[in-house]
Amino acid sequence: MAEEFERIVRDYQDRIFRLAWSMMGSRAAAEEAAQEALVRIWKGLPRFRGESSLSTWIYSITRNTCLTALARGGIPADSLEDPAVRRAAERSARARSSVEASRDAAELLSRLPVKYRQVVALFYMQEKSYEEVAEMLGLPMGTVKTYLFRARKMLAEEVARERVKGGA
Repeated sequence: MAEEFERIVRDYQDRIFRLAWSMMGSRAAAEEAAQEALVRIWKGLPRFRGESSLSTWIYSITRNTCLTALARGGIPADSLEDPAVRRAAERSARARSSVEASRDAAELLSRLPVKYRQVVALFYMQEKSYEEVAEMLGLPMGTVKTYLFRARKMLAEEVARERVKGGA
């Protein structure tokens, strides 16, 4: 199981962090949510039966972790006491440098409502199809397309506002 978890961390830590960042709206909250998601993945790994793809399962855990944190206003601080979690957090810290390049995009995404951020993160950042996004979020495909359309429109408006501020 440790080897499986190591592979998950290696293959998915960047995606977990990007999804958490897109949902949480701040780097610090995203780091905590990503770490908590890794804890939950570690604890849930023995129960993973392959009824869905591994990436869908990991996404669901990360998404639910973020939604729970948003609902209660934070992540429990005691989760870093577990040595496996501490190692995962250290790996996550190493992954941050690759995320630094997308800071401006993440800032723009943080201004979107959560439901739009989720769809944008899955469709563009995780490169999921409309069908996969609809399945993962439990939404009709038409709703996914509408959310993407509205999110693109909102992002374009934000970029236009930023340009006006920069030029003023």
